[in-house]
Amino acid sequence: MFPIRDKVRSSRFPLITVLIIIVNVFAFLYEVSLSGTELQSFVVNYGVIPVRARLAAQGEKAQGVVFARSIFTSMFLHGGWLHLISNMWFLWIFGDNVEDRLGRYRYVLFYVTCGTVAALVHALFNLNSRIPTVGASGAIAGVLGAYMILYPRARIVTLVPIFIIFYFVELPAVVFLGLWFLIQLLNQVLETSMGGSMQSVAWMAHIGGFFIGIILVGLMGTRRDFVPGRRL
Repeated sequence: MFPIRDKVRSSRFPLITVLIIIVNVFAFLYEVSLSGTELQSFVVNYGVIPVRARLAAQGEKAQGVVFARSIFTSMFLHGGWLHLISNMWFLWIFGDNVEDRLGRYRYVLFYVTCGTVAALVHALFNLNSRIPTVGASGAIAGVLGAYMILYPRARIVTLVPIFIIFYFVELPAVVFLGLWFLIQLLNQVLETSMGGSMQSVAWMAHIGGFFIGIILVGLMGTRRDFVPGRRL
């Protein structure tokens, strides 16, 4: 199940969403320019490593500083082309409308807060992990949660593979995003039942980001001059 596009047009150009995508792309191009050992060191320094939070709580202030910095920097790093493209595609489809409703300044605060909470939730559930976590998916999960609340009836053109045949269907946003969240939850349950052997994806970051997005969009309100865009 993969989103192709939504059917709600923004009332103005999604400047912040585009800038976030550009920063992510340039950060990834820098990553691929590094050698193997340089890249490994870079990810360790700028990715979220949960055990640093535990060490900071135990009094190691230097670990706390690195952990706090990494919460922000990790939002703009990715583990591969597919990771980058899929995240940026979701952000492009859903981010413009959320930015449209919140306004640009609120949207920046919203995005960073969702990414921060997502990273903290991931760390809380994996306090002994030394595996670096990178990616914008926690922040983007917040965008998805907000979109579900703001545009529950919006139509999402979705690619659905059934065996070897691909179908295009239109799903209400509340259905598409509800299914997306259910997949994240089921994967986390499966990972937990297998003792954490599937830790290549930070499912709890997705879950935490989604929930904080739902909460924040209700607290922050929308811009006063918002004019609904045309439905396609």
